[in-house]
Order: sequence, then structure tokens, then C-alpha cells
Amino acid sequence: MGVALLFAAIALVRSVETSLTSDVLALASARAGEVAADPGAIDDGDPEEEFVQVLDPRGTVVGSSTNVDGEPALAAPTPGSRSTIEAVPFEEGSFLVAAVAGSDGGVVIVGRSLDDVTDARQAMLGGLLLGVPLLTGLVGLLTWALVGRALRPVEAMRTEVERISARALDRRLALPAGDDEIARLALTLNRMLERLEAAQRRQRRFVADASHELRSPLASIRQHVEVAREHPERTDLERLTEVVLEEDARLERLVEDLLLLTRLDEGGPPDAWEQVDVDDLALAEAARLRALAGAQVDTRGVGAGRVTGSRTQLQRVIRNLGDNAARHARARVAIATAERAGSVVLSVDDDGPGIPVAERDHAFERFVRLDEGRSRDAGGVGLGLSIVREIVRAHGGDVSLGDSPLGGLHVEIRLPAA
Repeated sequence: MGVALLFAAIALVRSVETSLTSDVLALASARAGEVAADPGAIDDGDPEEEFVQVLDPRGTVVGSSTNVDGEPALAAPTPGSRSTIEAVPFEEGSFLVAAVAGSDGGVVIVGRSLDDVTDARQAMLGGLLLGVPLLTGLVGLLTWALVGRALRPVEAMRTEVERISARALDRRLALPAGDDEIARLALTLNRMLERLEAAQRRQRRFVADASHELRSPLASIRQHVEVAREHPERTDLERLTEVVLEEDARLERLVEDLLLLTRLDEGGPPDAWEQVDVDDLALAEAARLRALAGAQVDTRGVGAGRVTGSRTQLQRVIRNLGDNAARHARARVAIATAERAGSVVLSVDDDGPGIPVAERDHAFERFVRLDEGRSRDAGGVGLGLSIVREIVRAHGGDVSLGDSPLGGLHVEIRLPAA
């Protein structure tokens, strides 16, 4: 503001000075024209404010006002020009000289004092030298007060946020009155705290569920090993080895699932993406299910469909859906792929009990096993659909659950076509 006022003051002084100087020049030119038309009017002006000299074509003074009588030409301008002289015999200060052509080929010059211009400039400079600092200081104080008042709620919010820790995410900021930017900032911060609190709850539940799921196979292994140690004569080594390997495989699958979910949550470096034929993955999964479970898998609906993504992760999606369908199916599983309206649609159906509408969103939560899937021997640990949803979302797609024409669950995945 100070810099702006300084430039404005300089411009104002220059503007006023130019305007007043133009007025003096106009008066001098008019006076010279008057004398050129009527030489007898040579002494009609103010002897303290102006002088008049009439020059012949050779530049010799042939007439002058009384205040410069007997003086040589004080200036030698050409007709129509202007000049400034710093001193005259009868007065101190600068004079502005205008010249007009005379009737006999000579020149009439008239000089007018610039004292009024100088006085006006000095008066303005004195006022501005006092006013600009005062105005700058006043603006600074007003700005300090107004901005401080406006930012006082921000400081209060900062202090309150400073007190909020990971153990007190349920606290919220007081909303300032009004609907300005500060109030909206407080509302946004409160929404952020709600998201952090919800994320913290999910994280704690996730850790607790993961710990519980990890403890189960470890407890099973420990139980069988302790029994074998206390009663070696009644231990079936083959059965013990089978149990340990089975529980170890469960642990390995669980750890792999947890690591995959962690990578997906953190947005870590993705696997190498490539052109993937989803129909090939679907047919390979159908062949695996037929070989392992002996299930009746219908692949007549498998059509061409290509996407861009991670082959490994998309294989994981189809395997999870295939295992889930085979686990709950009574006799039939159907896998279909098709390309529709720029998307590749993958669907997996079974003739099992399905999932009630009210529980379908809940089914995507982590470590959730619905009533028909709660047995650890028959089912997984409740991460299958969670992994499917996270991988599909990472590929820009979506997954939904519905009723299958076979009578059980219908899982549909939509991915952007390559």
C-alpha cells in the first residue's frame, strides 16, 4: 500500500505541475499575441509576473516592458516554441517564455513567472510527505486489526486441532457463526476428523480381526504339537503332519491376503499392467474348479473381452469369485464374460443360498463371514470379496451383488475395456 501511495503521489504531483505549467504557457502565448497585434499594449501586464520584449528579424530588442527596459534579449526562441529561464533582472525564480511572430517579421517574447507552479508543487509535496506515511500507517493498523479479527477463529481452530491426538479423534471444532470461508474451513476440518476417526476404527477392527484369525491356526498347531509331545505313543505322525501343513497353508493364505490389502490400501506400486484377455482367465478358472472340486461349471456365456491391468491381480479376482461360488453352490456354477458399451462384464453365478439384500454391502467388509460361510473348514477368513472389490476399484471398475438366475448369488464385475 505504501508503494502504491508513493507512485500515486508522484503521479499526482507531476499531473498538477504539468497542468499549471500549461496554463502559464497559454497565458504567455495569449499575451504575446496581444502585443504582436497591438504594440501599445506592451506595458499592460503585471511587471512582477511577466516581461515582454519585441525583437526585430536580426534578434535586436526594439521594444520592451519597463521591467526589462535596456536589457538584451533574455531568450531567443523561434515563434511557436517555449523555453524556461532561471533568472531575470527584476525577479527571482524561473520564468516560462513563449514566442509569437510579429507583424514585421520580428518576434514577440513574453515570459511569465513559474512561482505559482513552484508554490503549488511545494505545498502538495509537503502535504503528501505527511499524508502518505500517515495513510500507510492507518491502512496498516486497520489491516492488522481486521485481519487479526478475521483470523482469530483460525487461531482458535489451530489451538483446538493441536489438542486432538490419535486418542481423541472424537473431538470436533466449534463452528464459527456465519457461512464464510472460516466457517466452511471448520466444517471441512470436522468432516476430515470424522473420516480419520472412521479410518481409525476400521484399522483397529482390522488389526483385531487379523490377530484373531492368525491366532486360530497357531493355536491349532500348538494344540496338536503339545498333544504329540505329551503322548508320543498315541501320536499319528501322518495326521500331525497333515494338520500342521493345513494350518500353515491357512496362515500363508491369510498373510498373503493381508499384504495384498495393505498394498491396495496404500496405493503402492502396482504390478506391471498389460493387455489381459478376461475370457482366457475365466476359462482357466473354470477348468481349475472342475479339476479340484468336481463342480459343474457352465462356461457357455464366456465371450471375448480384453482389459488393461495386472494379470496376477485379475487372476486373483476370478479365483476368489470361483472359490466362493464353488464353496456355496449346491451343484452348478456359471461363469460368463462379455464386452458391452465400452466395458468388459464378468459374472459368476451359483445355485447356492445366495446373500440377502440387506447383507450384500456388509459382505464386502473385511473378515466378514455370513451365516452360511462361518465355518472355517468350509470357508475362508472373510477377505475374498474385500480383495475382489479393492482390486476391481484399482482397475477403475465396479462390483455388485444380485440374485442369480440359478437361484443363488450373482456377482457382476465391470472393467473398462482395453
